[in-house]
Amino acid sequence: MQHYQPELTEQRILCASCGTVIAPNAANMCIDCIRADVDITEGIPKQATIHFCKGCDRYLQPPNIWVQCELESRELLALCLRKLKGLAKVRLIDAGFLWTEPHSRRIKVKLTIQKEVFASTILQQVFVVEYIVAGQYCEECTRVDAQLTWKAVVQVRQKVQHKRTFLWLEQLILKHNAHKDTSNIKEFRDGLDFYYTNRSHAIKMVEFLNSVIPMRMKTSEQLISSDIHSGTADYKFTYSVELDDLVCLTSKMARSLSDISPLALCTRVSNTLTLTDPITGRHAELRAMQFWESPFPILCETKDLIEFYIIDIQVESQAGRYQIATCEVARSNDLAHTFIVRTHLGFILNAGDHAKGYILANSNFNNDNFDVLAQGPRRGLIPDVVLVRKSYPNVRKKQRARNWKLKGIVKEEDLETVNRTKAEKARAEQDYEQFLRDVEEDPELRGMINLYKAPTAAGKAEDDVSMADSEEEPEEDFPEINVDELLDDMENMRIDDDEGEVVQ
Repeated sequence: MQHYQPELTEQRILCASCGTVIAPNAANMCIDCIRADVDITEGIPKQATIHFCKGCDRYLQPPNIWVQCELESRELLALCLRKLKGLAKVRLIDAGFLWTEPHSRRIKVKLTIQKEVFASTILQQVFVVEYIVAGQYCEECTRVDAQLTWKAVVQVRQKVQHKRTFLWLEQLILKHNAHKDTSNIKEFRDGLDFYYTNRSHAIKMVEFLNSVIPMRMKTSEQLISSDIHSGTADYKFTYSVELDDLVCLTSKMARSLSDISPLALCTRVSNTLTLTDPITGRHAELRAMQFWESPFPILCETKDLIEFYIIDIQVESQAGRYQIATCEVARSNDLAHTFIVRTHLGFILNAGDHAKGYILANSNFNNDNFDVLAQGPRRGLIPDVVLVRKSYPNVRKKQRARNWKLKGIVKEEDLETVNRTKAEKARAEQDYEQFLRDVEEDPELRGMINLYKAPTAAGKAEDDVSMADSEEEPEEDFPEINVDELLDDMENMRIDDDEGEVVQ
């Protein structure tokens, strides 16, 4: 007896849209009707723009990264896919380039994607995205090309012989990266010029300078072109900034500054001038506006400093951070003639030390304020000698290699700067050396700038030789800079490929 075995036949239904006989599915529609009714590429743009720098042959990867990519490379394909919005909502199956002429500035990418359109129904589609390659200069190439097409310039000038204020300002600019938007920096005999392609960047630089130095500013503009139909014009803007160590104040200004002595030392320059009375140790701050309303000339500069030997000293009283003391001093090269001096440096000077200062006795100054003081009722306030700071002649006799260094701004030198005389170059080197000594001796000044570690191998050897050759012992309290205060100079560091270690 044979058993009945029914024959299995596939069920067929009619497409709900066109009536074609199809196998049953969740949509009850044929493939052609699903493709006609549902577009899974909706929301994905078929055209996009990528930016290419003609100066360095790099492509822009948003937001502001420029990458090097060859045509039809994996890197360029990844860059193109990142430009497509909505691609995350589908499943990318395949992507590849379609050939186009290299000079056509068009890039075509063929994409295959999948997406579930109905329950258990996955649709796959193939489409082409065309990219337009638009030219746009990167920031580096713009700065190179914009050196002669600047829109604004900030001219910083200081009409004095020494440039220590400029050296300090340069370190402040480096620490705060205030020069990042400049297209070019030019060095002149009495200052610097900062060039910008955008006026707002120049204004930002002026605001930074105003916050760190006493200055006054003049603004000028030059018409480049204009359009009478649209009412627009193109200008070049110029911002001229002027900066201005024993000074002599007028009696009126001295009374307004807490009645300090008219003879004062300018001990700090920031957005205000800090003036210190060398006799009483009192100090006052002079705002930039007050200074420019009635400016006063400098009585003595750093080049006028003379070295003195401290024969004896007696500390009398405390005046803030200073100690008032009476000491007997003599010039280091003339110990026969001595002076009795009151000084504010009692906290750091001892018998046998050396100090630098100014001699006012029997000196003639072409200064109206000093002449009024010398002939007035307060002429008794004029001391014979004003001590400014402690000096370290035994250490300074030999050229000591420092374990630290400073960075400088990369700037283009003007023709006058390049053709400076030997005396001017020697004065510039002397100013820089004096600035380095100020950094060594003033912890407060060091805290305002960045110091970097210097190569120590050769430097230590030279230092050992210089100390061995020195006939006199160095001062015990010579201000050495701690290594913990120094930053690593990443420009002089490299990575050893073999061992994967960072070496300097």
